[in-house]
Amino acid sequence: MGTEMVDEARAFEARRAAELLARRPLPSERWSALYPISVWLHRARRRVQWWVHPARWVSERSAEALPVRIHEHSSLLRRRLGADEVDLQENKVVNLRLACARVDGILLHPGETFSFNRVVGNCTPGKGYVSGMRLRNGHAISGVGGGICQLGNLIHWLALHSDLTVVERSEHSFDPFPDNGRVLPWGTGVSIVYNYVDLVLRNDTDSTFQLRVGVGDRYLEGTLSADRPQARSFHVYAACERFFHVGDDHFRANQLRRRVIDKATGNELDDELVRENCALVKYVPTAADIIELAA
Repeated sequence: MGTEMVDEARAFEARRAAELLARRPLPSERWSALYPISVWLHRARRRVQWWVHPARWVSERSAEALPVRIHEHSSLLRRRLGADEVDLQENKVVNLRLACARVDGILLHPGETFSFNRVVGNCTPGKGYVSGMRLRNGHAISGVGGGICQLGNLIHWLALHSDLTVVERSEHSFDPFPDNGRVLPWGTGVSIVYNYVDLVLRNDTDSTFQLRVGVGDRYLEGTLSADRPQARSFHVYAACERFFHVGDDHFRANQLRRRVIDKATGNELDDELVRENCALVKYVPTAADIIELAA
């Protein structure tokens, strides 16, 4: 990792930490009665965006898998958290089964756009969704449809290993839990809130892609396939990982990067910066050195 790249990462961390510390609670956060109004306004704004800026949304699915496997991944369904979260984790599995049924087999033809919220829809009790664990402002709460972000995380990870374009993906402002058996790099997760916090992918290639997802006994499982071999492969990794603090506040930061490999020669074509992450930590880090960042 070059000195210039490290300096750029540290400049981003200082700027992002200052932004997070300067943030003031929104009116809907200070007065709970305003929260439903805020949600309604956000949803209305998104519907207007969909109308004003129409896209070729995905509309077709197939039970038959496409022939070329691009990438696959599985993530643990039940993690070791507090005893109070056991029921919420079981409910999360219920919610994931329902959401997976909406996504499984979806085809992304050339020029089409996938929106998690448009495909899965609003997770309501009338559709069978139950209360699972959700995150709000860095705190775990109970909410209908809680847990489906894990499916968003999986889809995002699969997309990063392909030539699909990530058009929209939320940025986490908080790191709520310490790592416990983490498999994927920190900072690859997504947040989903119907319909205004979304994961959106666009197929700018001449290939058709397919998402296959499902809930197994222990894992949420996913595969991204295509109708033809791809010229490039990708290795996604984290760089410039560190914890730092400003006064009494702790932060976590890294760069999410990916190496682009020519499959015909095995040569590295590029080392791309996917995004920079910096989040306010909601726990006291104990398993890593903590750097003091001047306020």
